[in-house]
Amino acid sequence: QVPLVESGGGLVQAGGSLRLSCAVSGSSFSINSMGWYRQAPGKPGKQRELVAAMIPGGSTNYADFVKGRFTISRDNAKNTVYLQMNSLKPEDTAVYYCNAFPFTKNYWGQGTQVTVSS
Repeated sequence: QVPLVESGGGLVQAGGSLRLSCAVSGSSFSINSMGWYRQAPGKPGKQRELVAAMIPGGSTNYADFVKGRFTISRDNAKNTVYLQMNSLKPEDTAVYYCNAFPFTKNYWGQGTQVTVSS
């Protein structure tokens, strides 16, 4: 059973915002480092790319293409990891996944679709 379930995606206009959530099953929230990844549609050969990561102690890392626009956070009381996405661009359109950082193959879930219209 995949311990990670993403939600919060949708259709938004360019410049808009979305907040993605990743519910982590209780036993799996001991995962120390979490990340958000994305895979653009129509590019099956393109690997999922790291968007943001949070490591023990709360330090965060962001891909250059989202710096200043996206924020990763976690709520330990709710066993949830979030990705706040602001100033969205059409090129942010993708399926977004959460996983450990570095990722664990068996943790990939269904992801959540984010579509940004121009």
